[in-house]
Amino acid sequence: MLELRDITGGYGPAQVLCGTDLRAEAGQVTALIGRNGVGKTTLLRGLMGLLPDLAGEITLSGETLLGLPTHRIARAGIGYVPEGRQIFPELTVMENLAVGQRRPSRNWPEERLFALLPNLRERRANAGRALSGGEQQMLAIARALVTDPRVLLLDEPSQGLAPMVVQELARVLRQLAGEGVAVLLVEQNLRLTEAVADRILIMARGRIVHDDTAAAFRAAEDDLRHRWLTM
Repeated sequence: MLELRDITGGYGPAQVLCGTDLRAEAGQVTALIGRNGVGKTTLLRGLMGLLPDLAGEITLSGETLLGLPTHRIARAGIGYVPEGRQIFPELTVMENLAVGQRRPSRNWPEERLFALLPNLRERRANAGRALSGGEQQMLAIARALVTDPRVLLLDEPSQGLAPMVVQELARVLRQLAGEGVAVLLVEQNLRLTEAVADRILIMARGRIVHDDTAAAFRAAEDDLRHRWLTM
């Protein structure tokens, strides 16, 4: 289980996170939603050790992660799929995966990885720039998986994708949760969020203001949209 307690921090004098508490359970998709600028991406960056002045407590199955360098956080079991995919456009699919691996993946060897993401199998020799947007997103997910994460962080993975690709993304996320991975999803697409999430959290002003099951979110969706999600 990934747990955050009273997380504060931001960029220089600008404090973005103001006492954030969050829990992501193994085998579940936890979705984090909210208006633009409330701190969702900042929270993921902080989780990966990319913010210098973060305070609070971050633990993974009891192991303290706060203050560790990014490579040690990744080795502890946190995989990160950043906004915008950030694959290496001149490297092939296989070369992108090789960059992500410190050692051969135990949980996601090549055959199992391509069974989960079949479109990448026939593209394995293609450069990243030659892939479609959906294929690039799946490659970004694959690159995170070969690190054998216990927790997978995804920042706006549906951005710019066609509806059919979003459906495929939903399948992948649910399958990963079924494999026991804790998925922490930052997403603006509420249709995708409601389709895959076990729990839905709403963030506002740098803290979590709503944390409940997806069913409870749907029951109160109109009120929650009005209070926390619409401009």
